[in-house]
Amino acid sequence: MGIIMAIIVGGIIGWLVQLMMSRDVPGGIIGNIILGILGSVLGGWLLGDLGPELAGIAIIPAILGAILLTLLYSFIAGRGR
Repeated sequence: MGIIMAIIVGGIIGWLVQLMMSRDVPGGIIGNIILGILGSVLGGWLLGDLGPELAGIAIIPAILGAILLTLLYSFIAGRGR
């Protein structure tokens, strides 16, 4: 049950970041899930367990990590055009 909740929370975090930044994440819902989970890993590595947790994911670092990944992706994808 923990993995399913982590996938759901990761998808919600990815979707929220997509809305906040007004940028589309490639891959649709799967991309949002991957963005949320990778963002939580990066944010947890940079900030630790700051703030509230849901399904073992610290929400604030996950959102900040996902924003950082979205900016990094936009920068790299923008250079290729």
